Amino acid sequence: MSTSSRYPFTAIVGQDDLRLALLLNAVSPAVGGVLVRGEKGTAKSTAVRALAALLPPVRTVEGCRFSCDPAAPDPGCPDGPHPADGPGGERAARMVELPVGASEDRLVGALDIERALAEGVKAFEPGLLADAHRGILYVDEVNLLHDHLIDLLLDAAAMGASYVEREGVSVRHAARFLLVGTMNPEEGELRPQLLDRFGLTVEVAASREPDQRVEVVRRRLAFEDDPAAFAGRWSGEEAELRARVAAARALLPRVRLGDGALRRIAAVCAAFEVDGMRGDLVMARTATALAAWAGRTEVAVEDVRRAALLALPHRRRRNPFDAPGLDEEKLDEVLRDAAADGPEDEPPTPPEGQAPEEPDGGDDGPGPDGGGGGQPDPGDGADDGSGGLPPQRTEDSGAPAPEDAPEALTGAEPGESGGGTPRPGSAEQQAVAAGEPFRTKVLSVPGLGAGAAGRRSRARTEHGRTTGATRPEGALTKLHLTATVRAAAPHQRARGRSGRGLVVRRDDLRQATREGREGNLVLFVVDASGSMAARKRMGAVKGAVLSLLLDAYQRRDKVGLVTFRGRDAEVALPPTSSVDAAAARLQALPTGGRTPLAAGLLKAHDVLRVERLRDATRRPLLVVVTDGRATGGPEPVALAARAARLHAAEATASVVVDCETGPVRLGLAGELARELRGTAVTLDELRAEALTGLVKDVTDHPRARRAA
Repeated sequence: MSTSSRYPFTAIVGQDDLRLALLLNAVSPAVGGVLVRGEKGTAKSTAVRALAALLPPVRTVEGCRFSCDPAAPDPGCPDGPHPADGPGGERAARMVELPVGASEDRLVGALDIERALAEGVKAFEPGLLADAHRGILYVDEVNLLHDHLIDLLLDAAAMGASYVEREGVSVRHAARFLLVGTMNPEEGELRPQLLDRFGLTVEVAASREPDQRVEVVRRRLAFEDDPAAFAGRWSGEEAELRARVAAARALLPRVRLGDGALRRIAAVCAAFEVDGMRGDLVMARTATALAAWAGRTEVAVEDVRRAALLALPHRRRRNPFDAPGLDEEKLDEVLRDAAADGPEDEPPTPPEGQAPEEPDGGDDGPGPDGGGGGQPDPGDGADDGSGGLPPQRTEDSGAPAPEDAPEALTGAEPGESGGGTPRPGSAEQQAVAAGEPFRTKVLSVPGLGAGAAGRRSRARTEHGRTTGATRPEGALTKLHLTATVRAAAPHQRARGRSGRGLVVRRDDLRQATREGREGNLVLFVVDASGSMAARKRMGAVKGAVLSLLLDAYQRRDKVGLVTFRGRDAEVALPPTSSVDAAAARLQALPTGGRTPLAAGLLKAHDVLRVERLRDATRRPLLVVVTDGRATGGPEPVALAARAARLHAAEATASVVVDCETGPVRLGLAGELARELRGTAVTLDELRAEALTGLVKDVTDHPRARRAA
């Protein structure tokens, strides 16, 4: 992408935290990258792409595919060895994008196993990690990336090198880059372990101020009308900001992180119960980069505070349903206590030729960043309502992150979220908070699938245990060495073998077939009728569903939620990867009215029919949470039985969670499970610690066994 066709960084309206986090990583890549969380249309991708133009140019060895520095070439470079101070050229820093659907070979590079065996040549085709070396690696929708790719990506970012190994053939090359990921939390969360690997995180949201929104639209339309002219109008601010990044990089080695600042960092991480030491290290690097960005050689208290707000919110997330965040009042209290308990650092020393600055670092002054970092002076030349920031694209940097359902996700008692206008005859009751979640039994789909990688049901996957071999269809990706040798062995004499080596031809190569686990679509059909309305009973039911949602999160499933009560059923949540959203809808679910069980099953059938068209490889698991009663309309029980047989006819794996309680039980949930050809379990049997065993395959009819 040419500079003239890229939206200028300094033209972005608002989004102070986002721009500052990106600039700090440009100053000090050791900070560890940025994860940008927020709703769609908030300039996440625009800001990342614009950052590449601010990075200094890169000198590389001529002809090196791995961008080695002529002054210090990588001794292990696959294209090496390179002579020290050899000929080199200069190019702009790259911004490489990793697509969500990328393969492992596309990310880390591909070894040509066929040539390695047949010709004895170690042929390596570099991947995106090599392309991004000494530049930016951008992953849009990182939360939708397969887990094993995220692991490879973050390992390379942490080690500064990429390792590729295939059947005893290995290649290593340097891979140091600025990692930036963006995600929309509505589409699913990252695991806490992966969140911790990102240095900083930023929440972004669109501005609710009409003036800022107007300015965003005005600038975007001007850019689309004439990108080159628009970029030209911002070229001065871009050059100034580029110079400031270079100056901060040069100053960074001279910035002193004193004992007082280190004590504050340790106190903050301890007070917020941050696991491990990565948070402390990232805070220290971020505070140092903040001081360099402000032109100081000493880390100030405000640097530590700002570093905590950028480096710790995502490290506070322990439960999958916890919303990331940091209590700023508690943070200020911890910093005051740490200052009282420990020695103070010496006053900051400015670099030569600069006047001393205020220690809070809050005013960047009229520096060349055009307002890219720090808090702007509200009175500093802003006739466009941007608070002293250069005319930038929109999105309110100070707007709080959306709080769609923090109470629902934490299990708090909802306020009016379950209200609404009761439907006629519904006798609706207020939503009840879920009970305490628990570890559930493992429910899985029978047979062998071929869906997206996950942790629930058996499937043919790229990763897992080797179960056999086959002739490759297309390029060979996973060699089955034993099968390849067996295929080549009978032909050695005819091929004129004379030495110790085995003569292998392309027709001998065999692809390994592997079996692992896949993620499924878990569709919950929840009875919210009057028969479920007792507060203690509905709380237990919600606790059970919340537990199953937690299990679905851990097993990388998609989830959906259908509820039925009163006169009909509704899709409370279409199938999604966001288990958080499902938990929020569940918590706000009111109860009351009759029990249209047939409507709930028919609605679930419609949802699954559409999802099969969208993704035929993702197998469904239907979880019906009910006491089995069916009321309302003519012949409600017979209608429910016919609806259940629709699912059975399509061999949909089903489990009925029997919510019936009390000494006298009608066993209606068991009858429903038989119509579904599924399994019925009680709430007590659903617990992993229950004595009653639960078969892993939740259906056991002949068609399911034949499919296996």
